[in-house]
Amino acid sequence: MTIFTPLAANVDPGRESANDSGHRFDTGRRWAASIELGFESRREQLQPVTRLTRRRHYGPLRVQKPFYPEGKTRCCHVYLLHPPGGLVSGDALHIKANIQTGAHALLTTPAAAKLYKADSHGVAWGQHTQLIVEDGATLEWLPQETLAFDGSRGEQTTTIDLSGSARCIGWEILALGRPVGDLPFVSGHLEQRFRLTRDGRPLWIERQPMDPKHPRFKGPWGQGGSTVQGTLWVVGLDDESEAIEALREQITVSPRWAVTRRRGVLLLRYLGNERNEAWAICQQAWEILRPRLTGYEAHIPRIWMT
Repeated sequence: MTIFTPLAANVDPGRESANDSGHRFDTGRRWAASIELGFESRREQLQPVTRLTRRRHYGPLRVQKPFYPEGKTRCCHVYLLHPPGGLVSGDALHIKANIQTGAHALLTTPAAAKLYKADSHGVAWGQHTQLIVEDGATLEWLPQETLAFDGSRGEQTTTIDLSGSARCIGWEILALGRPVGDLPFVSGHLEQRFRLTRDGRPLWIERQPMDPKHPRFKGPWGQGGSTVQGTLWVVGLDDESEAIEALREQITVSPRWAVTRRRGVLLLRYLGNERNEAWAICQQAWEILRPRLTGYEAHIPRIWMT
């Protein structure tokens, strides 16, 4: 197995030479892209407005202009764009966002991300996301689903650092293989890592290797042969018990999803074979939970309807 090695912290992707980039087609190939965003709450006409004040990127990672579909004094919606539409061997994506005190940002993507089959050398890809939410700030991290094709190899890491009274709601949805084309996920290796902290103290840490050759992949004690999984989390609710009851009452009962809470984190899990069902459940849960977290009704990003 080829393990993806992240870029060193002191490496500037923009200064890499051609010999160290994706122009190579051996085991050293790499295409790097990164984006760093910063959001601030500013007083404008005596009211707080969240502004995108930092936007630094390298390679094919961009954002469109900020949108305010809920009004200028509410949430700032931003769409993360990756024009290639997927990750291939050697790709290295780094996403960082800092939501400063009092700001409220919603980050999403225009389409599903695709993880393609590794090349003949088995070179892996990597996607690393770091989200920093300062005291009194709110983040909604709502990317569209990720589709992993047979033979894909790589590592996804998501790190969320909360401070003080920061609030966060988000999800990650993963679908394996292409069942419509009768192309199941029978080879490859994915490594998913998730870390959520508040003031440096871990709230939820998870590592999930997905190898179709491992007994865990098909065993009832693991993946159980399911091809789609989704996780929604929320931190900062005033009444977690009431929120859980609302989810159980309003979302259609099914053995494919469940909800619980742990150390101040409400978790909803989906495990099944229908990515549209996983998305629908997560979206409905977000619509139920968002008013309880932020005081505002859910406002569906326009990009989801295109």
